[in-house]
Amino acid sequence: MCARLEAGEQAYVVVPTIEGTDGREEGESGLAGVRSLMTELEAGPLKDRRLAALHGRLRRDTRENVMERFRGGRIDCLVATTVIEVGVDVPNATVMVVEHADRFGLAQLHQLRGRVGRGSERSYCLLIGEPTTPDAAERLKALAESTDGFVLAEKDLEIRGPGEVFGSRQSGASPFKVADLMKDRELLAMARRDARGWIEKSPALARAEETTLRRRLFKAYGDALGLGDVG
Repeated sequence: MCARLEAGEQAYVVVPTIEGTDGREEGESGLAGVRSLMTELEAGPLKDRRLAALHGRLRRDTRENVMERFRGGRIDCLVATTVIEVGVDVPNATVMVVEHADRFGLAQLHQLRGRVGRGSERSYCLLIGEPTTPDAAERLKALAESTDGFVLAEKDLEIRGPGEVFGSRQSGASPFKVADLMKDRELLAMARRDARGWIEKSPALARAEETTLRRRLFKAYGDALGLGDVG
């Protein structure tokens, strides 16, 4: 990164927190924060460079001013949280370092990576992390192997699990006892068409022959049935 900055290019360093933690409460090595890392970089490897911090606790006008200076080349390295995840376009930024990358979601990492490589110069996204779970390791592996957003979205669904069809849980094991959302798309599409046709004929499932179906649906999903449809 230092060589890129020497050449007049710019960089991002992304961390998961503003303050950082020392890890004493969680029994781990701690997390880098924007403020602690700024202090470390200013006193060490980037002491002769123009650095600035960007995070969600800053006032909106302050954030906009920092980004304007970065776009104008008056800041060499931006130390930030994920506030730069979307809507930031600086073609001269060619390097991104993500600290504790195992703490970020796959979609989030893909969005962050998209902040570099927006100009003509070759760009790099460096992920630094020590995954402690198989899912975290799988996320980093997937990101290293593909730049295709659709492929990564499918992988993210596979790793996280689809969560509830009806309800608020957005990850975890599938509620289906037989079907697999990733492998049985055609079967599920057929089931959806059948369900839609059934509901069009009998929206309230009030016919005598539908009593058992109605009872089982409300036993399984209860009031959450009002959150979705089969359209």
